[in-house]
Amino acid sequence: MGIHHVSWQSTASGIENEYIHAAALSSLVGDDEAVTIERMNSYHGSPIHLVTAELSKKGKATKSLARLGKEVLESIKSEIGTRLDENNVLHIRLDLINLIAGKIELTIPGERPTVKGKAKLEVYPGNDSITVAISTLDDAINATLN
Repeated sequence: MGIHHVSWQSTASGIENEYIHAAALSSLVGDDEAVTIERMNSYHGSPIHLVTAELSKKGKATKSLARLGKEVLESIKSEIGTRLDENNVLHIRLDLINLIAGKIELTIPGERPTVKGKAKLEVYPGNDSITVAISTLDDAINATLN
């Protein structure tokens, strides 16, 4: 058991440097090649950049979670009931400004920009999704210690 895939996403306005967002997401996944930038227009016509990092291999996805650090992973574990949806997706939101500065901090939607993370858990019939999520987070915590 573990993670099917993990994705991180941030949105940069047309006047922001989207490469700073890309560098921040690259630090989360540990792979520059996994980061893409899609340029588009917002609903109102202004340019925006959707910056995404995706990992589909279990080992790399678990290492991406481990990069969050023990303290953040423990916080996610304590809030598992509100972070895990009915599709077995673990939702994580990080403060973008702090991430750019090299500090990983959980946050909620608000006035500061965020990075949205989704980790699709590998849950099979007969498995309890909460148990699988906690086990997966424990694996990531153990990876931070090694």
